[in-house]
Amino acid sequence: MEYYFSKSIKSRSFDEAVQRTVEALKGEGFGVISEINIDEKLKEKLGVDFKHYKILGACNPPYAYKALQLEDKIGTMLPCNVLVIEQSQNKFEVAAVNPIASMMAIENHALADVAQEITTRLKSVIESL
Repeated sequence: MEYYFSKSIKSRSFDEAVQRTVEALKGEGFGVISEINIDEKLKEKLGVDFKHYKILGACNPPYAYKALQLEDKIGTMLPCNVLVIEQSQNKFEVAAVNPIASMMAIENHALADVAQEITTRLKSVIESL
């Protein structure tokens, strides 16, 4: 089982690709609660140049709450990471974690329905781009 799913998209800029991704997440009930610009951190910490690479921490509050009620340590796997990566000029890849693959590490079968729903929603986000 793949630990992520992704799609290549064309966009005028990296910022536009990020904004399109954020809007698609909103359409499926996700908010972005964190953003990490990996390329900026690598430049700051290591002095190296790297392609535009942003991690969006996406959270769907009702499902996060449900998962937390079923397994209080599930927060170690929250939020769901969604990547926007510049592959070449005007071409980007958007990738999301596969929650079903993540949840396989947890021995709590009650999480299966939540993982399936979040996976369905994240796949819908990726496919809509």
